[in-house]
Amino acid sequence: MSKANTKVTGANKQELSVARKANMRRFWHKNWMGYAFLAPFVILFTIFVVAPVVTAIGLSFTDYNMMQTPHFVGVNNYKLLFLDDEVFMTAMSNTVRFAVFTGPIGYLLSFFAAWVINQLKAKRAFALAFYAPSITSGVAMTNVWLVLFSSDRRGYLNYFLMNMGLIDEPILWNTDPTYIMGVVTFISLWMSMGTGFLVFLAGLQNMDRSLYEAGAIDGVKNKFQELFYLTLPAMKPQLLFGAINSITSSFAVFDIAVSVAGMPSPNYSAHTIVAHLYDYAFIRFQMGYASAIAVVLFLITFILGKVVMKALSSKDE
Repeated sequence: MSKANTKVTGANKQELSVARKANMRRFWHKNWMGYAFLAPFVILFTIFVVAPVVTAIGLSFTDYNMMQTPHFVGVNNYKLLFLDDEVFMTAMSNTVRFAVFTGPIGYLLSFFAAWVINQLKAKRAFALAFYAPSITSGVAMTNVWLVLFSSDRRGYLNYFLMNMGLIDEPILWNTDPTYIMGVVTFISLWMSMGTGFLVFLAGLQNMDRSLYEAGAIDGVKNKFQELFYLTLPAMKPQLLFGAINSITSSFAVFDIAVSVAGMPSPNYSAHTIVAHLYDYAFIRFQMGYASAIAVVLFLITFILGKVVMKALSSKDE
């Protein structure tokens, strides 16, 4: 009796295997074109995103100077980073304070500018004017601002303040640690009208007009009520994208800080995590330690991104 059951079971398994192979052939025959179009992106994404991240995580546990074979040191790099590297803790503090201030404010300014411009007739002209700073080289635009914040008497801001009698001597905007981070923050906010701004504007321009008509019937009386009760709930995907973009850009500040204050900045007052990473990677060539810094930055932005996604995603997503 048991032998018969074994034969039946074996026959069923063989039939099941044949059915699965047939289903797989039908699946690939139906969907191979889609996967063929998807393959270039998957290959490039794996090569230029997944592989570098995995490599950085692996190198973060090694002592590697690009000249010798990586030497495994376990979590020693992370111990040095958090327990002995005072400059990194300063960079962490500067970056967090910068991100906490510029991230939300830049995010809100981008949305508010997009919302106001969407009410105007000359949308394209105003959109180009707001977006232009972000498509210009960051270093070039920072140099323009450095003329305003020049630390001598010829700097526009110092010249204006001295002529008004508000100050007696020029303020050292880009050399005094008291003012450096404020200058970097101001310039960053001005240049924050980037991709998020365009996404917000596109989302606003593609809103379903029938939604506002239904809202008017239900008692929505003005633009601000439309904004809070209709526009914001319908724009969650764009708001999510803008929030993720704001987080990554605020924690990746580097070019503006270096252009304003140099590398390193006075008393490390504008030293950021990315600047610390650049120092160890491309000046000291300590790639293992630099990889540990990169992994910490990746984890910070990843965790904050997950929190934002949880807050802005719909219940059914």
